[in-house]
Amino acid sequence: MIRVVVIDDHDVVRKGVIAYLSTEEDLDIVGEASSGYEGAALVKEKKPDVVLMDLIMENGTGIEATEEIMKTESCKIIILTSYYDDEKVFPALEAGAFSYMLKTSSADEIAEAIRKAALGQNVIEPKVATKMMTRFRQDRKPHEELTKRELEVLKCVGEGMTNQEISDALYIGVKTVKTHVSNILSKLEVQDRTQAAVYAHRNGLLKN
Repeated sequence: MIRVVVIDDHDVVRKGVIAYLSTEEDLDIVGEASSGYEGAALVKEKKPDVVLMDLIMENGTGIEATEEIMKTESCKIIILTSYYDDEKVFPALEAGAFSYMLKTSSADEIAEAIRKAALGQNVIEPKVATKMMTRFRQDRKPHEELTKRELEVLKCVGEGMTNQEISDALYIGVKTVKTHVSNILSKLEVQDRTQAAVYAHRNGLLKN
C-alpha cells in the first residue's frame, strides 16, 4: 500500500480527490490538511510515502510546507495546483517538490502520478516541463552547446591558429575545420573568428 497525505485548502477539491483515491486498492489515505503548516506537521506524524500538495494556501503556502517537510522527511511531494507561472513553478521545485501537476489532470492521472512517485518516477506537467527546458537553456553558456571537437577547434582559434594549422594539429581536413568554425560561430552567435577568439579568452577556455 502507498501511504498518501492530501494537503489542500479547498474542501471540495480535497474531499473529491480523497474520495476517488480511496477507491484505489493500492492507495491508503492516511491524513488530510487544509493549510501548509498543518500539513507539514501531519506529514511528520504520519510518515506517508507521497504527499499531494496545493500551492496557494493560508497559514503556510505549499512551497513553505514543502521546504519544512523536506528538512526531515524523505516522502515524494506532488504539487497539484492551478498555477504554472515561473513565480510558482521554480520555487516549488527548488523547495524539493518531486512532481508538478495541474488540477486539470484527471483523477486517473493523479493516481498514476502517485504510483510513479512511490517508484521514484516523477511526473511534470508538459507546460511546466517546457518552462524548465527554457530556463535550462538560458542558464547554459553558449560554449556548453559545442561538441568536444568544436571546443578543440575553438581553443585553436583562440590561440590565433589558421585553418591549415588547426588541420595539422587535430589531424582533420581543412574543409572539416571550416565546417567546425562555421558551426562554432553559429552556436556562439558571433560574427567572425576574432569574436570567437575573444569569447574563448573571456570564458577561460584556453586555460585547459
